[in-house]
Amino acid sequence: MPGRDHWFEDVADHLGSAYLRYSFTRGTDQEVAFLVDALELEPGMRVLDVGCGPGRHAHALGRRGIGVLGVDISRRFVDLARIDAPPGVAFERADARALAYDAEFDAAISLCQGGFGLQGLDGGDGRVLEGIGRALRPGGALALSAFSAYFQVRWLDETMTFDAEHGVNHERTTIKDEAGHDAPAELWTTCFTPRELRLLCGAAGLAVEHIWSVEPGRYRAHPPDVEHPELLVVARKPAVG
Repeated sequence: MPGRDHWFEDVADHLGSAYLRYSFTRGTDQEVAFLVDALELEPGMRVLDVGCGPGRHAHALGRRGIGVLGVDISRRFVDLARIDAPPGVAFERADARALAYDAEFDAAISLCQGGFGLQGLDGGDGRVLEGIGRALRPGGALALSAFSAYFQVRWLDETMTFDAEHGVNHERTTIKDEAGHDAPAELWTTCFTPRELRLLCGAAGLAVEHIWSVEPGRYRAHPPDVEHPELLVVARKPAVG
């Protein structure tokens, strides 16, 4: 489709602000409170939010006095994120696979399969991490969530097909727009093991400090297991010297 860079753009266009009605978005404040501690964030720091969607995490960080640049491939989501953005919080359309920042940020987040985990079979998730690594200042920290391959395989249902060779889950579902109108959608989400995430972070020059099993709205320091849908990685770009 002309002007389209990723299949997710059609999904985002249909969802619009209805994205924020889904239950997995309701735990934003808990997630941000946990990440502020985990990443040692303080007012005045600058954070890159990769795959920011309508900006819920960026807004919550901005209300804490933390500067944020949110980027998303969906122009619709970027337009929504700019509405009522707190001071110091900005948004721009950008492809997570081609981030053009150079040591500009104290920390980065990529949550809820925002840019990482939606690249399918083309191997683009490694490029996402490499771009984040370049964007961080030495000593800067990353919080990244990813679907757990362990959980996904355990709880497959008739709407899903799991590609075991590539770790990609294909789901056929229905999504609602702001007026409640349904549309069919197909989602391709890459799922990971903790070992894969460590290897990908290492290849991007990021040292993993923690990997925890979490679910939306209930981030906590829980060791990896097969019971939680997401893995949360905390990694850091090594300091110079």
